[in-house]
Order: sequence, then structure tokens, then C-alpha cells
Amino acid sequence: MANDILLKIEGLRASVEDKEILKGVDLTIRKGEIHAVMGPNGAGKSTLSAVLAGKPQFTVTAGTIEFLGQDLLAMSPEERAWAGIFLSFQYPVEIPGVTITNFMKTAVNAHRVGKGLEPLKAGDFLKLLREKMAFVQMKPEFAKREVNVGFSGGEKKRNEIFQMAMLDPTLAILDETDSGLDVDALRIVANGVNALHTPEKAAIVITHYQRLLDYIVPDVVHVLKDGKIVKTAGKELVAEIEEKGYDNL
Repeated sequence: MANDILLKIEGLRASVEDKEILKGVDLTIRKGEIHAVMGPNGAGKSTLSAVLAGKPQFTVTAGTIEFLGQDLLAMSPEERAWAGIFLSFQYPVEIPGVTITNFMKTAVNAHRVGKGLEPLKAGDFLKLLREKMAFVQMKPEFAKREVNVGFSGGEKKRNEIFQMAMLDPTLAILDETDSGLDVDALRIVANGVNALHTPEKAAIVITHYQRLLDYIVPDVVHVLKDGKIVKTAGKELVAEIEEKGYDNL
């Protein structure tokens, strides 16, 4: 049904520094769905996530993107976040001098103001912070640490899932969230993503590997090669990729 469509991409072309990366991407995501986007290095997977988030270094040269019926390309990155889009970075950045508590308080209240809501009172914010930290099995003392400074790869990714839990997005885009994770950290991250998922929300999981999709089971799998989606199928496509590789699809 049309009113179930969360994200609709048609004929998307995008470039960076005059080099075309996306060469005509079509993709429709409905509420409640988890889509996996797989493909070789340089296929355009991270570019797709960056364009959806509104990173300014990428130029959209053709096509349309609608999010909940609105023209996403007309929105600033901040407006996209307020509308419910969250991007988990492949390489989370460090922010020296800014604690996780202060960072999240600023982010959560900016979201609320962007939606026309009052900022959370200090006590309500701290209650939410403690609940979500426990939810992703993050130790309470992390709240006082500087954002990602001195964190291991697994801690950085867990912190991103914590941020996602705090912001409660409608569309979560996970850009190679499994990169650098050991099995235990992978399971915690995946469990957090699964627990946050609802019939009204959707997720795009960008990955090279089957192992993440053993924990976050996709409804639809796409193969992106040379800037285009060349194959779409159910979760059985993941096993086919593992067996044949991308070149033989």
C-alpha cells in the first residue's frame, strides 16, 4: 500500500568531485522492513547512505527521494534528522572535550525543538539516559567520558546504537556497523538494533558480510554494483553471495 511507503528513491544519480558514484538507483522501503545493501568496495554503498543523510560533499545530479511523502532532497541534514533519519557511521568520530552526556542532551533537545516540543528537563533526560545505556549494556561511567575518545572499535559502535536508542529514529541507516567488531560486540549491537525495530520503523543495513545478517535478518537484500542495484531478493540472496561472490550474480 502506498501509505506504507517510508522511503522511495527513483533514478538517483550522485557525484563527488565530478565523479559519478550512483548511476540510477531505485529503491522502495516500507514501514517495518529491514533492507540489506551489499556489494563490493567502491560500489556506492556508503555514498547512498551519505546522500540520504544529506552530506554536503555529495551532489545529487538526477532523481528523486521521498521520505514519508516529503521531498528529502529539499531538506537540510538537520531537518532530515528531525524528520526521523539516523545514520550510524562506518568510522565514528571522536569529539574531545565533549562528554557523552552533554552531547546527547544537546542532540535530544535539538530534535525535540525541531519537532516543536519543549526540551527535556534535567531529571527526565538523565532518566532516559540511564534507561538507554542499560538497554545497550553500556556501563554508566561511560556517560562521563568524551565522545568516542579512547574507545575501542566495539565501544564506538555500541555508543552509536546508544545514540540511536536515544533519538528513536523512523529510518536507521547502519553503514558497515559490523566493521571491526568481535562476536560479542556484534551480538550486542545487533540485539540493540532488533529491539529498537518496530512495525512503524525501517532500517537499511549496509554490509559486506553475512555474519551481521545472521543476527539482523533482512526482509529484502539488494546488491549494489557500479552505482546501480543489480539484484534484489529475499534473505536467501545472502547465502548466494557467500557461495558465488558478487562477480557471478
